Amino acid sequence: MTPPAPQHRKRVLLAAPRGYCAGVDRAVIAVEKALEQYGAPVYVRHEIVHNKYVVKTLEKKGAIFVEETAEVPEGNIVIFSAHGVAPVVHDEAKRGKLATIDATCPLVTKVHKEAVRYAKEDFDILLIGHEGHEEVIGTSGEAPEHITLVDGPEDVANVEVRDPDKVVWLSQTTLSVDETMETVDAIKGRFPNLLSPPSDDICYATQNRQRAVKEMGAEADLVIVVGSKNSSNSVRLVEVALGAGAGAAYLVDGAEEIDESWLEGVTTVGLTSGASVPEVLVHGVLDWLAERGYEDVETVKAAEEHQHFALPRELTRRPHPARQRETP
Repeated sequence: MTPPAPQHRKRVLLAAPRGYCAGVDRAVIAVEKALEQYGAPVYVRHEIVHNKYVVKTLEKKGAIFVEETAEVPEGNIVIFSAHGVAPVVHDEAKRGKLATIDATCPLVTKVHKEAVRYAKEDFDILLIGHEGHEEVIGTSGEAPEHITLVDGPEDVANVEVRDPDKVVWLSQTTLSVDETMETVDAIKGRFPNLLSPPSDDICYATQNRQRAVKEMGAEADLVIVVGSKNSSNSVRLVEVALGAGAGAAYLVDGAEEIDESWLEGVTTVGLTSGASVPEVLVHGVLDWLAERGYEDVETVKAAEEHQHFALPRELTRRPHPARQRETP
């Protein structure tokens, strides 16, 4: 436990772990390696991860981000983002004669496989997540006739199933742990025999970052979360900070978005970053705070992370994958 600071001493509580998770690291490196190995342009369907800085940096290196697979010219490479895609998207790529590199986070792939398995066993699958999020769209596409989206506890009353004794829940990996379990409890209230997945779908990195914010939130007058507004896990960190007792919490893409008025009367600033945020942006905020007297930085460590994911198998091949397809 971090000892209380004297009231006059300005300090920063720096969350650990924070920033890049193994899935994001793998996805970003996949784009960089593809550009290095095959040359520009390399097309990426949707943002590779939900972070403005990362996307702009990769664009400068030659990545072209598109919304739909049909926008990729025939014979080119398309990379699927860390959030995963539905099977229909793989089919679209085949029809467009595109070489694919699948940078889906392995933890998202695990949820996809669970959806397929439970659909084969004829379960009704209640997918806890936010409507329109790319990960939810991809998972739902694995078994659309079996999956019903549940967007929070208030949505549970509207759920209809064929057999209340044959229902299972899955979830988007980037949600708030507390909110998800609140939704699960509400579902169990309607369907007492609800089956849970073999392991929690909320990823280890999301849980660890939320745990660190909870530990520092009660001590912080202000929490700054570095992350983009379309990053679900970053948005959740703001909510978790406020729930833990932080005086205020804000989401910023970088130091340039911080409002100096937020610091009025603030002695302790909590700082963390979402799972798709490079550390350079956190250092930018630390420098900005140091210039305003917050030079004392204490780390609040909630967990150790040693997870690592191998790169997509397509990047272990030297020839251009599109040309490989043409080889008899």
